[in-house]
Amino acid sequence: MRIYIVRHADPDYANDSITPAGHLEARALAERLHAEGINRIFCSPLGRARQTMQYTADRLNRAAEVHDWMQELSDMRIELPPWGNLAAWDIPAEVVHAGGAEQAYAGLDFSHKIQAINEDSDALLARLGYVRKDGRYHVVQPNEDRVAMFCHNGLGLTWLAHLLRMPLVSVWTSFWLAPTSVTTILFDQRSPEWAVPRCLAVGDTSHLHKAGLPILPRGIITNYV
Repeated sequence: MRIYIVRHADPDYANDSITPAGHLEARALAERLHAEGINRIFCSPLGRARQTMQYTADRLNRAAEVHDWMQELSDMRIELPPWGNLAAWDIPAEVVHAGGAEQAYAGLDFSHKIQAINEDSDALLARLGYVRKDGRYHVVQPNEDRVAMFCHNGLGLTWLAHLLRMPLVSVWTSFWLAPTSVTTILFDQRSPEWAVPRCLAVGDTSHLHKAGLPILPRGIITNYV
């Protein structure tokens, strides 16, 4: 099995939709996912993810399954002078790498939220035939499905850390998922019983290059050129 973690297209956050540029991105993405042979679609309930997903659903003539846990972590925010009010995954790496993670996140406890996301993702993967145990997945029903998961930057990074057993704050401060980027995870099976997620690509935007579209910097705070 492969899962494709897809960030929504260029957002109009005020209206929870996608911009005209985002519609072009979503069309290009649909062609790419069609070529990948996607046969299952899951989606966040938020408008910007659903509008992005619909192009792929129409192209594949497949319905999507919507899951509330896949929505963006909009309530996980931090007031951090002098940068202001930031999403938890936007804390400057210079603060964290200088040993300031505890100070940056002081007084905030996201553990219950993160645990719920991890449990919900594991429940979905169990439905698909892979039951998590100690960071690996017991193969109950092996398959060759290719599954597109339409979600968001913060949620996608948080999920990636769980799948790959990587420190969450390190993933938050070291990776960024561009609009309509595709992160591909193979459930690498070396034995009949067990599979372990292996990342084949993070934040791939080759479909945008193919379509002659720019990579728009939504979620990069400064100095993106």
